[in-house]
Amino acid sequence: MWRSGLRQRVKELLMILPPPSFLPPSPSSTHHLAFTKKPLLGLANASPCSAVTMSTTTTNNLDEIFKQKRVLRSKVRKSLKAMDPSLRSQEDDAIQSLVSEAAWFKSSQRLCAYITCYALREVDTSKLLSQILQNTTKDGSAQNAKKLYVPRVEDKNSHMRMLKISSMDDLIANSMDILEPAPVDQHGNAREDVMLANDPVDLFLLPGLAFDKSGRRLGRGGGYYDTFLRKYQDLAKERNWRQPLLVALSYSLQIIDDGAIPVTLNDVPVDVLVSPAGVIPISQAALNRFDFGL
Repeated sequence: MWRSGLRQRVKELLMILPPPSFLPPSPSSTHHLAFTKKPLLGLANASPCSAVTMSTTTTNNLDEIFKQKRVLRSKVRKSLKAMDPSLRSQEDDAIQSLVSEAAWFKSSQRLCAYITCYALREVDTSKLLSQILQNTTKDGSAQNAKKLYVPRVEDKNSHMRMLKISSMDDLIANSMDILEPAPVDQHGNAREDVMLANDPVDLFLLPGLAFDKSGRRLGRGGGYYDTFLRKYQDLAKERNWRQPLLVALSYSLQIIDDGAIPVTLNDVPVDVLVSPAGVIPISQAALNRFDFGL
């Protein structure tokens, strides 16, 4: 009798004791954190705790963030697909005019820019690329000559290179019918890789699916640009170069509420956002480097 009473008392005590600190948080608490307007950024905001708790919480948060990104991408793609062609053309012209007339664009001598894929409904860059290429020379000796590097996807593991071109004729269609530079020029010489160049890039023109005015950028999920930008930023830091200005081009409908884009530590923010409404400097680097009239 006394032993059964003792066992019952132990069970009651165990029921009121707090759970061990190494247990993961309840599903409801994780769910709530993941759907806040500004999700946790990987481990950056994690409080000190055991390795098990940190690993479990981070994995749960990342899974939720990736899920939110997929949902947002789907919504933006539908909006872009429904965009009136005449409005798209007007916004393309407005965005390119704003960039081409900007002092910070004109003064940039080495640029990386994307080749527009119309099937993906990206902001058109054809006029900007033509303007850059008109200011290039074969030997690059002119005082105002510009160098243009454009992306070439190497594999499905987020590996992308930026190779120098001197003409739009240097581009060929890949297996997905996206224009990109051939690895060698017409003479059989390897094209200059921006990661091996002797001088720093001044400006990147970046695509994306959605943006906000705090600098968040939502890509298409491949991680190519974020991976490349991280590598280039590390290279610039290693060589003591000034970091390039990251400029995103966006249709009006692609700009969403601040904080609504979920991000992780691997996502690279942009410095400047250009839409038909105007140029929005975001980072302090953008404000310090160029005259935005503020």
